[in-house]
Amino acid sequence: MAEKNAELKGDRMEKIVSLCKRRGFVFQGSEIYGGLAGTWDYGPLGIELKNNIKNLWWKRFVHDREDMYGVDAAILMNPKVWEASGHTGAGFSDPMSECDDCQHRFRADHLDDAKKCPDCGGMLSEPRQFNMMFETRTGATGGEESKVYLRPETAQGMFVNFKNVMDSIHPKLPFGLAQIGKAFRNEIAPRDFIFRVRELEQMEIEYFVKPAEWEEHFEHWMGQMKEWMHDMGIDPAKVHELDVEEADRAHYSKKTVDFEFEFPQGTKELYGIAYRTDFDLKNHSEHSKVDLSYFDEESKERFIPHVIEPTFGVERTLLAVLVSAYTEDEMNGEVRVYLKLPPDLAPYRVMVSPLLKNKPELVDKAREVFKLLKKTIPNVAWDDNGNVGKRYRRQDEIGTPYCVTIDFDTLGEENPALKDTVTVRNRDTGEQNRVAISELTNVL
Repeated sequence: MAEKNAELKGDRMEKIVSLCKRRGFVFQGSEIYGGLAGTWDYGPLGIELKNNIKNLWWKRFVHDREDMYGVDAAILMNPKVWEASGHTGAGFSDPMSECDDCQHRFRADHLDDAKKCPDCGGMLSEPRQFNMMFETRTGATGGEESKVYLRPETAQGMFVNFKNVMDSIHPKLPFGLAQIGKAFRNEIAPRDFIFRVRELEQMEIEYFVKPAEWEEHFEHWMGQMKEWMHDMGIDPAKVHELDVEEADRAHYSKKTVDFEFEFPQGTKELYGIAYRTDFDLKNHSEHSKVDLSYFDEESKERFIPHVIEPTFGVERTLLAVLVSAYTEDEMNGEVRVYLKLPPDLAPYRVMVSPLLKNKPELVDKAREVFKLLKKTIPNVAWDDNGNVGKRYRRQDEIGTPYCVTIDFDTLGEENPALKDTVTVRNRDTGEQNRVAISELTNVL
């Protein structure tokens, strides 16, 4: 039974990957040249879904709050930043083993057998630490003094801008900094589609609090993360909380809770929230010789704030959303595949089409409705390819919540009472209703 379940999970992932390529969500990076491991490109629908995730995150955690401020720090930073944060030491390294025969490399902590190569059965070397930061060079000299790193996380860009924000915005504790941006990790063995990649995007918050109040803020942000997962349509039955033990926590964390999700490839980390204490600001203050303390006007105390860090990966969010939304059912005697996406997430909110594309009067009317909806509804699709049944199936796979069809009844030629009404089809139920064009925007 366990083998059968594993087979079904693997089959589910294959179906999702296939749908993503077939419908223009996700493509292998540099595919025409054989690809590059750990890199993925987002197609026309994938970038819409990805942007919807990021825009909704920014709205919820920045625009809808009074205690949050956005930043966008540079990807390339002074290398001293990573010395102060601990990334150039053992704190940001993974154990790597190499096969003596095929020379393939593996994360030693992900192996079932630490001595045997999972690819060819050869002997594996003893694990050695492998730093995951990508190195590059600035300027034209190319010497050691020009070495910099592609940032492995977005967090440090917020910590090194703490004083700039304090001096320019003058926020009072508690307050947070939020950032969405790329990070780069030289993963030893990227795998599982977009789950573990070398170029990723993070949505991250550094929330600065008084040291004695960290626990209440930690609980608050755990609740916020749960509400976010609900908004994304992430299946709550597949989400599990893990209080990470000290030995497994990052070097900066005094408490970490991981939200794990039952992905098809297994139950793995989706999000994390960490109590980073004053580790980062204190270290940056010591290394830079710049005072990063906070003065509390009410208590007249000066101290270095402590930090609660909720972290959200864009790619893992997208994958969890797809896994939760992927649905197979039966409609009209046929198996149907559709993405049951929340309307705010769907790449297209609504599709408009004429019943027949070779009838100019239907096309003209459909174009009129299309332009009307685009004035108020984002991401309206036009689709006149194939018969209407095929269009519905295509939009179901894309996850479009509603399809609007302009037919001969819309023109009122046979039944004047139906003039200027259209057919609105619901993605989840397949039900179709007549709606007046004048009411269409409100209904949708």
